[in-house]
Amino acid sequence: MPKHEKTDVELIRTWTLFPAATMGSAVRAKGILQELRSRVPAVSKKSLALDGSDIILAMPASEKAVFNAAAAVIARAMEGVETLPVIPREIQDILAIKPGERHRWLADGRLPSAGTRTVRLNGRARRITFHVFDPKVVEDLLDRGAVDEWREADAEAKAENRRKAAYTAKLTRSLKKGKTVKAEAVERSQDGFRTELVDWEEFGRDGLLR
Repeated sequence: MPKHEKTDVELIRTWTLFPAATMGSAVRAKGILQELRSRVPAVSKKSLALDGSDIILAMPASEKAVFNAAAAVIARAMEGVETLPVIPREIQDILAIKPGERHRWLADGRLPSAGTRTVRLNGRARRITFHVFDPKVVEDLLDRGAVDEWREADAEAKAENRRKAAYTAKLTRSLKKGKTVKAEAVERSQDGFRTELVDWEEFGRDGLLR
C-alpha cells in the first residue's frame, strides 16, 4: 500500500466559544466565525470552520507557515471575542425578537445602539450600514427579561391608543349629528317664518290692515 504523502497530514488547532461569547446563540457563534474569517489571510478563510461551539483551523502540513500565521491572528482575536459587537441578526436570535421590534425599540431608545457598521455585500459594490449593540447591554437585557416587559408595555399602549381612537371617532360622529340636527331645526324655523310672512301678506291684501 502506498504511503500517504505529507500533504495529507493536517495541522489542526481548536478554540472553544464559551457561553459568555455566544450567549447561547448559534447565530452569534456563526457571526463570530465570519468575523474571524475576515481577519485571517484570504488563503486561510476556507480552512476555518465552526463545529458546535468549537472554532477549528485545519490545513495541510505543507502549509505550516500559513497555518501558524492564521493561528496567531485567531488566538489574538479570541482574547476579545466576548466584546465583539452584536449585529442585528444576532440580537434578534439572542433576545428572540422580530425585526420590527428591533427597529421600534431602537427608535424609541429602549434598545441602545453601540454605533454603526458599514459593510459591502459579497460580490456586490453596494454597501449597507446597520446598528450594532454592546454585548454587555444585550446580556443584561436577556438576564432581566426586558423584552417581556417591553412587549407588555407596547400592548397596553396599543390598547390605550385604540380606546382613544374609538372615543375620538364617537365624539366626531356626535358632533356631526348635532350639527345636522341643528341645521334641520334652523331650516324648519326658516320655513315656518316664510309661511308666516306669506300669510301676513294675504292678510294685508284682504284690507284688514286699512
